[in-house]
Amino acid sequence: MKKIITILFIVTILFSCTKKNVTLIITNAKIYTADTSFSEASAMAINDGKIIALGNTVDIQTKFKSNNNVNAEGNVIFPGFIDAHCHFTGYATDMWKCELMGTKSFEEIVARIIEYSTNAPMQWIYGRGWDQNDWAVKQFPSKEIFDSLFPNRPVFLKRIDGHSALLNQKALNLAGITINTKIKGGEVEIKNGKLTGILIDNAMDFAELKVPLINDTLAKKYFLAAQNYCFEAGLTGVHDCGISEHTVALIQEAQKNDGLKMKIFALLSDSVSYYDKWIKSGPLKTDGLHVGGFKFYADGALGSRGACLLNDYKDKKDWKGFLLGTETHFKTAAEKFAASNLQMCTHAIGDSGNRIILKIYADALKGKNDKRWRIEHAQVLDAADFHYFGEYNIIPSVQPTHATSDMYWAQDRVGATQIKTAYAYKQLLQTNNWMPLGTDFPVEYIEPIKTFFAAVVRQDNKGFPANGFQMENALTRKEAIYGMTIWAAKAAFEEKEKGSIEVGKAADFIMLDTDLMTCNKSKILGTKVLGTWVNGERVWKIK
Repeated sequence: MKKIITILFIVTILFSCTKKNVTLIITNAKIYTADTSFSEASAMAINDGKIIALGNTVDIQTKFKSNNNVNAEGNVIFPGFIDAHCHFTGYATDMWKCELMGTKSFEEIVARIIEYSTNAPMQWIYGRGWDQNDWAVKQFPSKEIFDSLFPNRPVFLKRIDGHSALLNQKALNLAGITINTKIKGGEVEIKNGKLTGILIDNAMDFAELKVPLINDTLAKKYFLAAQNYCFEAGLTGVHDCGISEHTVALIQEAQKNDGLKMKIFALLSDSVSYYDKWIKSGPLKTDGLHVGGFKFYADGALGSRGACLLNDYKDKKDWKGFLLGTETHFKTAAEKFAASNLQMCTHAIGDSGNRIILKIYADALKGKNDKRWRIEHAQVLDAADFHYFGEYNIIPSVQPTHATSDMYWAQDRVGATQIKTAYAYKQLLQTNNWMPLGTDFPVEYIEPIKTFFAAVVRQDNKGFPANGFQMENALTRKEAIYGMTIWAAKAAFEEKEKGSIEVGKAADFIMLDTDLMTCNKSKILGTKVLGTWVNGERVWKIK
């Protein structure tokens, strides 16, 4: 008997020595891989930031050992969510500003600004996030009360979509805006021969140049704060749409020296001075940063009536919105980028704006291709224009929460016929059979769980409308997960390195307390992110 025990002991020792030592083992989980088969596993082994094995818990524990073992206790694991359209660095550097999102009246905004002004970090009083469509009186506000309250301090309050703002007279004076100011691709609102303080699109951008920027050290600090919000929400990657070369440099510094671990795919702002340099050099790619193309703006936003429509706005006579640049500008850029390996990605909201850009893309791309040029938002489309996406492999990059934010008033803008081909996510998905999803934060809330809910259920958090908004264009749960993971990675040419839980890919994943694939829809918005891992490192844990 002693001899048998000794032999078993020796065999056990020898067997344990054959186990591969790894940096992390996850066991007793329900892992959705989000690969092409959308398979499941219960355990995985990770080494040096990469997934090296998937399987059941017994097999993984038999083959691997680690000093870092996580028992998932039956909780669900997905690949880390990737936001395919947001403004990460803009969201970060806006953190010094007064938050106006969710306000239900102009009076509430005034109260918030008064409180904020007492400790505002700069002379300028800056707020962001108001939406007149959430108020009982759904009209643009005017500046008189802020002229009275702050005659000697500039006030700049940006609307939620980032395409219009309310300024007081002091700010207008500093910007040089008068009733005679004309700015192409923008509007200076005038009523009864006087400035109301509302500036739309390029007019707002012109005035915003006067708002002071925070210093680089503070900007990088805010990058880390924004990162923490993203990790808490289950985001391990973002597509930062429309940034400067200076911001690219700041991201690199923060990733190298300051602990910025968020994986960022960046699109440069449309600046003619950048074109030739980047076309010559091609994409920039490091472990944490990938600069892969350019972000253009065709038109404005529907909420501000700056989206460019084929027909008049139903709630504003003789008004169709406008383009923010000339067709010649977009054509010239498309011709340049078609000869490069950089992506061209264009914000287009209105059916006219979409048609113009789709035709320009088609002329430049000349048929089937794998350039993955994107239409950002693809929000209101004419039924005759969907074919461009499939015929020229143009990728619709959409944000499902835009549908559930706009559904209360969008038909008032575009009419009963055109609303049927607006926010048409299922129809858009069918053009190429894949489609990235994002939030557009800070225009919408940052949480990708809300993206999933809006895509699948197409209701608000109160269950309105009862049967969902235009449910023929809802996505399945699997499609929504793909859109926030592997399809988002694919939209940046990164599907071979991230976006799914597969051997050889980066160990970017999240643990949830709710199974989004099987739970009742009433449970989705209550989902909690229990943990977030980037390259196998746990970067966030629920308290």
